[in-house]
Amino acid sequence: MNSQKATLNVEGMSCGHCSGMVRKTLEEIDGISNVSVSLDAKKATFDADTSDLINKAVKAVNEAGYKASNG
Repeated sequence: MNSQKATLNVEGMSCGHCSGMVRKTLEEIDGISNVSVSLDAKKATFDADTSDLINKAVKAVNEAGYKASNG
């Protein structure tokens, strides 16, 4: 299965702990790999096996207390 690169805009990250929490949240989702979080850019990028996983990632990051959107 081909994975696709996805980027989330993530608001609410203010420190290394925040970006680490976003990274951990995304890495715990089956089918998501190669997670990278940029505190400065307020973005998270990752590879997702299906487009449904992108929506799941947005929901998971929002539930972790940050404001995520696809794009």
